[in-house]
Amino acid sequence: MKRMLLVVILTVALVQGAALAASAKKYQVTGKVLEVSDAMIVVEKGDEKWEINRDAKTKVTGDLKVGAKVTIQYAMTATAVEVKAEKEK
Repeated sequence: MKRMLLVVILTVALVQGAALAASAKKYQVTGKVLEVSDAMIVVEKGDEKWEINRDAKTKVTGDLKVGAKVTIQYAMTATAVEVKAEKEK
């Protein structure tokens, strides 16, 4: 019985690990908030401005407002893909 339970636990752990490995790479940016709305956050990092989309599922810890220093975790997600036909030779 203990052996069977151990096999089940190891199987679940391996399946979860494979699922996590297939997800998009995570990134982060740290900087000062220039603009914030329900749909996006604009952060200044050095001389660059980063505009990052957000939605109701975005977890915010603390008081998000203009001028605050933040670290944003994000992942790149494709919104549309158009495949171009190859030109004939």
